[in-house]
Amino acid sequence: MTDLDLRPTGAATGNPAAGTGATGPATTTRRRRVPARARTKSPGGIEPDDAEAGTAEPTPATAVSGIVDVRDKNFFVRLDGYLPDPGDPYLPPGLVQRIGLRRGDAVTGAAAHPSTVRRTAAGGRADPRRPQRPTVTEVHTVNGAPAEHLRERPDFYALTPIYPRERMRLETEPQVLTTRVIDLLTPIGKGQRALVVSPPKAGKTMVLQAIAHALAVNHPDVHVMAILIDERPEEVTDMRRTVRGEVVSSTFDRPPADHIAVAELAIERAKRLVEQGRDVVVLLDSITRLGRAYNLAAPSNGRVMSGGIEAGALHAPKRFLGAARTIEGGGSLTIIATALVETGSLGDTVIFEEFKSTGNAELRLLRGLADRRIFPAVDVDSSSTRREELLVGAQELDLVRLLRRALHAMDSQQTGEQLIDRLRKTSSNAEFLMQLARATP
Repeated sequence: MTDLDLRPTGAATGNPAAGTGATGPATTTRRRRVPARARTKSPGGIEPDDAEAGTAEPTPATAVSGIVDVRDKNFFVRLDGYLPDPGDPYLPPGLVQRIGLRRGDAVTGAAAHPSTVRRTAAGGRADPRRPQRPTVTEVHTVNGAPAEHLRERPDFYALTPIYPRERMRLETEPQVLTTRVIDLLTPIGKGQRALVVSPPKAGKTMVLQAIAHALAVNHPDVHVMAILIDERPEEVTDMRRTVRGEVVSSTFDRPPADHIAVAELAIERAKRLVEQGRDVVVLLDSITRLGRAYNLAAPSNGRVMSGGIEAGALHAPKRFLGAARTIEGGGSLTIIATALVETGSLGDTVIFEEFKSTGNAELRLLRGLADRRIFPAVDVDSSSTRREELLVGAQELDLVRLLRRALHAMDSQQTGEQLIDRLRKTSSNAEFLMQLARATP
């Protein structure tokens, strides 16, 4: 019988790959098929195009300066004003925590753009059509001081608030009657929380401009911020040209979210300055429009007050006004805000009533005097400052009270007109009060 040849085919044909060794069984080697995409990759596991892009040098760091802002728990540096912009650099949380940055800080530093192609955590590609923000890599100064000194500053709400005691005189020139009237009827101190209550077209914007000009002349060390919410663009331009200070605005063609973002970032900026011991005056036009913006942005929970105002919508504007205070030991935040009345809107009336009790000074304007082109169209009886004896000397206080009693017998419009006429005939408030003292038996 012929024996069958049971060797592997390779051995029978003399193929050395299979082997003929007698020390172990022969095995068959099978090649694994490699997908075409995998065969084109480099040894590092990155496609040639990706490898070239991944090793490319990132864009060199560029100098940046702006205001630190927070949106959706992410930190950014607002480069141009206080409104969000897609090109604003991203601020890494680790850098924020290490330095101790807060919203409203003015920072300078360096930012770098990401590389052309970035791989995600899942190993995919970043969408090249999606713009990528630059990332802040270094922070050099914060509010004008080296970043390493930042840990020494106090927290705004840990500072002790006291009644305003240091007066800011606003009288400048004899013909500027607005500030002279304010000094007489509604003296303003550092840390005051004042409301300018005005019907439409009664001159509230002119009052704010006069105050800003007086502060620039008499108190150049005070940082002035004018915040215009839901305002006409031409009013913004006029304010920028007339006010020697910082003008922050969000015009009426922007959504309520922008009004809120501007106001919140601006007041946080003011707080950071106060933490440094600075005196800051915020001129807000107007608290009514800011309240409207919060009401429109508030989620509906079924609890609606009169005028369509959501029950919780006015808490944030109250917090805005509540930031005004004098700090024991130095620093102050003064807020002078306009409030609209007689607009025909029940909602505006509700907003004013909510804020009426929060202020400690009030200057009320009259539409009747403004219609007759008598400015400032002030309501003498309704304008006053709480605890004015802390700001005004005893002799001046007695004379002002004497003036109020003398004018009280007239109606509101006659009172305002008489006061303006008498002020025009004198060169200063001191001269006016001296004449009043001599004429009084």
